[in-house]
Amino acid sequence: MAAKKRTWRRQPALAPTPSTPPASPAHRQPDPHDHGSVVTAALYRDGLRVATPDSLAETFRQLRQHPDGMAWIGLHRPTEPELHSLAEEFDLHPLAIEDALEAHQRPKLERYGETLFVVLRAARYLDAPEEVDFGELHVFLGHDFVITVRHGAAPDLSAVRRRMEASPELLDLGPEAVLYAILDAVVDGYAPVVSGVQTDIDEIETEVFRGDPEVSRRIYELSREVVEFQRATRPLIGMLNGLMAGFTKYRTDEELQRYLRDVADHVTHTSERVDGFRQALTDILTVNATLVTQQQNAEMRALAVAGFEQNEEIKKISAWAAILFAPTLVGTIYGMNFENMPELGWSFGYPFAISLMGVVCVGLYVIFKRRNWL
Repeated sequence: MAAKKRTWRRQPALAPTPSTPPASPAHRQPDPHDHGSVVTAALYRDGLRVATPDSLAETFRQLRQHPDGMAWIGLHRPTEPELHSLAEEFDLHPLAIEDALEAHQRPKLERYGETLFVVLRAARYLDAPEEVDFGELHVFLGHDFVITVRHGAAPDLSAVRRRMEASPELLDLGPEAVLYAILDAVVDGYAPVVSGVQTDIDEIETEVFRGDPEVSRRIYELSREVVEFQRATRPLIGMLNGLMAGFTKYRTDEELQRYLRDVADHVTHTSERVDGFRQALTDILTVNATLVTQQQNAEMRALAVAGFEQNEEIKKISAWAAILFAPTLVGTIYGMNFENMPELGWSFGYPFAISLMGVVCVGLYVIFKRRNWL
């Protein structure tokens, strides 16, 4: 990172650029006829705003006239011509410009000569849908300029600008102080997200033990958001360590060093909480799978018991049906009334038929009883 503000003031003025492409106008309140992406462009000296140019070209011109000043330009989803005009004026690297045009970049910190390029992932918690909305912020820092390129609603850089303008002594430290304020705003914005995710996890735990059938889908969706949250927070630790490693080389102000260390502590704490969320959701998913398996096993056991009881009833019915079938068969045969049946003229025919019915029934009963069918 570049040296602190009082060192930058000794640098010579920038030579005027022969030609500057027309840029979109920049106003505090967007003009309804203005389709540009410049949110705010301002010039600062000694920590105070001294000018609010109405276009990028005017910003470039006034900055050349005040070499001891600092330009802070904020853009939202800029067009390619706008970024190329900034690249030509501030000698921005083509790779950084390419990254700034495309969202979905991972958080990183790159140095291109005298320019520092930072990519941050901001986040905010949406209460109504109970989900996390991620934004992306690209920051260019030079010895006399700060350019922010925002993709998404978060973070609220207007609040960052108001905070810095309310602290001229901090803003007077230069672009690296602005970078600190942006980092601090992004990291502070993680706190409501952490709180919202923690609430969601608590609700999911309740739903898991209540047996809610839709809880698996909610666990999966929240796990995806936590993974995305990890991708936003974990790289910041290395980025801030890299910044702190350059404190001596780039003669960073001691007060600013303390501020950046504080941000690093908050990032570490947030990253640890997010890692904890990932592990907690993994454990909850395991518990939910165990509970679902136990419920399925209980249902299978209940079905098995019901099937066993039903089988026992069928065996009893079948046994009694077989016992009753024997006398029915004998009675049916002797009830056909054919003339040539040998037993019809026998005097012991009736007692014999009755005895046969009784013996067969008793025999079947004993057999079924020994087999526990009755």
